[in-house]
Amino acid sequence: MSMRFWVFIILGFIGISPTMGQTMLTAKEDPTAVLEVREEEKDTAKLTYVITGEVRDASTGKPLQYATVMVTGKRYGTVTNTDGGFIIKAPKRPRSLTFSLIGYDTQQVLVTDDNTANMQVKLVPNTIMLDEVIVRTGNPEDIVNEAISRIPENYSRDPSLYQCFYREVAQKRKNYIYIAEAVTDMYKSSYRNGVGADRVSIIKGRRLVSPRKSDTLTVKVIGGPVQAVMLDLVKNLEFLLNKEDLDMYEMKMEEPVMIADRPQYAISIKPRTVANYALFHGTFYIDRVTLAFTRIELSLDMSDREKATRVMLVNKPAGVRFRPRELTFLVNYNYDGKLSHISYVRSVFRFNCDWKKRLLATNFTAINEMVITDRTDQDVRPIPRRDSFGERESLYDQAQFFEESDFWKGYNIIKPTESLEDAVDKLKKRTR
Repeated sequence: MSMRFWVFIILGFIGISPTMGQTMLTAKEDPTAVLEVREEEKDTAKLTYVITGEVRDASTGKPLQYATVMVTGKRYGTVTNTDGGFIIKAPKRPRSLTFSLIGYDTQQVLVTDDNTANMQVKLVPNTIMLDEVIVRTGNPEDIVNEAISRIPENYSRDPSLYQCFYREVAQKRKNYIYIAEAVTDMYKSSYRNGVGADRVSIIKGRRLVSPRKSDTLTVKVIGGPVQAVMLDLVKNLEFLLNKEDLDMYEMKMEEPVMIADRPQYAISIKPRTVANYALFHGTFYIDRVTLAFTRIELSLDMSDREKATRVMLVNKPAGVRFRPRELTFLVNYNYDGKLSHISYVRSVFRFNCDWKKRLLATNFTAINEMVITDRTDQDVRPIPRRDSFGERESLYDQAQFFEESDFWKGYNIIKPTESLEDAVDKLKKRTR
């Protein structure tokens, strides 16, 4: 199936759906509410040892966002937030944590009782050696094609069940108008198959919506928790990694980088032809040894606003003008010494909306991200369709209450930034 179908449908699933006043939840309709925990919810009481901290650049002190944080030798993991902060939980005090990020040396930090409450981690930018720079002479098209052919051997051949943490937020200018979070199970079949049998189910979730009358335009993310299925680009080949679509792109070998102490090819792509739908700019990071895709960055081409709108927008109220500004995707995979596994997915939508009779447009941003926090390959069973989150559903319409301070006790999450925590406090006060 061609990308002409999949771009619209997939991005429709995770796209933006603004709705007007009568469909927006107000304080009387309970803008704070909570999803019931499934009866089969796993015992998470074992994750009682909590470690928090920050990750910064050793040279500049700059906070490092989206760094991978793992309990060394285990499958518990998370990522740093945009402030560089993290929180990770384990059954008992781990010996060490492992931190990795593109362009930095991987670092293991011993865990002691003295550093669990505010672990300060400084990652050192890495340097590519001369013999690694020589790989720029390779043919990028050949490398990408070979990497695609090796997907069945580089990724799991057996079904896996992942536990994930998902968050989606919407902002009007700089103010948060909607926040939703969920812990999910994600079933993935063998990477020798497509994504047709892959499913996501909600274990527990909550959401908070601004009750302010001025926030009449709300933003819904359609199928958000399913993004780790649909945006698993090495499994969902119909999205981009197929001959028909890749033939529309020019590829260029860029300066190599290191990710998790492993050298990577960096291959940029940009449109070489004009299609009847918007194409992407982006970069593939491919492990030099295994030829597994390690990281994929994509940004929708905004040169034709009408085409970009068709990709991003599912529906809008009459009289509202939608102007796309940005749609970007980030997909990360971690290598465990044998196979690579999806670890983090992030989407960012930016757009302006105004009404035809108004002079000033309003900036909106919607961000959704999912991190894999645990994985099992033993006794894995598919998630029944009746229990799965639908590709046309919105967490906006399902999740509930933000009152419990220990709502995520026993679960690994992405630590909220200070600005997000402040926004939650403000929205909760307005809904009382």
